[in-house]
Amino acid sequence: MSTQPLTVINGPNLNLLGTREPEIYGHETLADIEAQCAETAREFGLTVDCFQSNSEGAIVDKLHSVRGSTAGIVLNAGAYTHTSVAIRDALANVPAPFIEVHISNVHAREAFRHHSYLSDVAAAVIVGCGSQGYEFAIRRLATLVGASRGSD
Repeated sequence: MSTQPLTVINGPNLNLLGTREPEIYGHETLADIEAQCAETAREFGLTVDCFQSNSEGAIVDKLHSVRGSTAGIVLNAGAYTHTSVAIRDALANVPAPFIEVHISNVHAREAFRHHSYLSDVAAAVIVGCGSQGYEFAIRRLATLVGASRGSD
């Protein structure tokens, strides 16, 4: 089992969760989601390092900084999912699995949201499960990194 932390990265506008279009994104704040990620990771003896930025370059820099020091990544790149080759290339160079997460069902929204530059390098893609998608992602990463419930 890995003793390295999992990394949870959130992209642009996700700092506004709880007030941003709650009919689409719900009422939970980013702090609520980060706390849930930490709680779920603890079930498997894991920790999480959470990061949010509205800047594409800062997300790329974060991905570079966790190369070799993270067991896995949960990434909600927000709008950068549909535009960022730079984030995709950074992810392809992190030797840890990553799971792409979207709170809303991007496939039931505008056509420009249907394409992801990230999915082809993802271990899994979770869409439309609301904030619970992060929990699903942490649980899947725990499986991928060999963690088990009740680990110390």
